[in-house]
Amino acid sequence: MRFRFPVCVVAGLLTVTVNASAAETACGTVTVVATFSSRTTLHVSSDLLHFDVVSADAPATAAVDFVAAARTNAGGPVVLSIERVPQADAAALSFDGAGAGTRSGTMSADGPTVAGQWIGSGVRRGRLVFALRSTTPGNHVVPIRFVLSAP
Repeated sequence: MRFRFPVCVVAGLLTVTVNASAAETACGTVTVVATFSSRTTLHVSSDLLHFDVVSADAPATAAVDFVAAARTNAGGPVVLSIERVPQADAAALSFDGAGAGTRSGTMSADGPTVAGQWIGSGVRRGRLVFALRSTTPGNHVVPIRFVLSAP
């Protein structure tokens, strides 16, 4: 990012004589280069998914609301990713995104999965609804990690 500022330098020359003074003015241009690093902030309603599985035929659901804010370079990408915390339930876990830039998909057991992607700075709000398919009825708690990055 470059900014140009006119700079006027006033050099005053004062003589010691009674009513005599002289001033000289010079003008020029200074170029300033500023680099801003990316910054992100993410708030999620929960990082623990609570599921009540009644039947293997119907998936149990849990929703997480989020507010994602980022400051990036012009046109820079912003990525919201989710991943299972190690040793989390290995059952099939899918999600549907609601809100601009969110995605739908199935969580990978091997690493992060992209749940949202945007271009440029701003604040985004959305919801991810997770569905757990399990053959084991009962309550299931699945910890997940959310990461917001602006590479």
